[in-house]
Parts: sequence; structure tokens; C-alpha cells
Amino acid sequence: MASVAKEWREIPGRYNLIGTKCGNCGKIFFPSRDFCPVCRRKGIGKIEKYKVARTGEVYTFTVIYDAPDANVRQKPYAAAMVRTDDGILISGQLVDVDLDKIEIGMRVRAVLRKLDSDGASGVIHYGFKFVPEL
Repeated sequence: MASVAKEWREIPGRYNLIGTKCGNCGKIFFPSRDFCPVCRRKGIGKIEKYKVARTGEVYTFTVIYDAPDANVRQKPYAAAMVRTDDGILISGQLVDVDLDKIEIGMRVRAVLRKLDSDGASGVIHYGFKFVPEL
């Protein structure tokens, strides 16, 4: 389980798909990074906040039938790698879709959804999932 401080620090990225972009080479990172692994060696990298595109297409996917205890009520469910319109690969759950109709190349968009909670009176964790783009 992550610390409360880490949970709060990661909220902008999880809620808004905020990553980083190297101002020198243009490489985009999600989740965000503190430095560009290519340009840091040269001492010229400059990291900036970057809002990742919320739309993209399914790059690959799988349907999960035997879920861990935390997701047992959701099974079966689909997990996918989505290539955003700005070229970033992001993994996430596909929701609000007929599992038999998921296809590689299918257009999707990121939405904010409840991921889980720490018990009945605990912290609710939100994040992004993907739905078909209408």
C-alpha cells in the first residue's frame, strides 16, 4: 500500500493524465519523470509538465476471467494498452464496452472513475479508465 503523501502527489497525473515532456528532445513520459534519461547524460534536458491526450486507440488488449480478489466483482473485464493521439502507450481498464466487440485500433477516451477504496470508511481512490469514443 502506498503512503498517503505519495497518493496525494500522484493525484494530478492520475486524475488529469499529466506527464512530462523533455524541452530538449521532445520525448513525452507518463507517468511523469523528474529527468529525461537521454538528455540528462548530456546535461541539457529540461523537463516540463505535459497534458497527455485523453483520446487514442486500443494497441492491444486482454480479457481477464480469473481476477484477483480486489476485482472479483468486475470479472470478466478487459485491460488494454492504449496508444494516445500523442503517441504514449498507457495501460488501463476498458469499461462500458461489450467484451466481444473490442478490437485493436478501436477509438477510446480516458474518463475518471473509482478504482478502489480502503474499506467502507476509508479513502476512495480514483483514476482513469478507457471507454469507447462515440
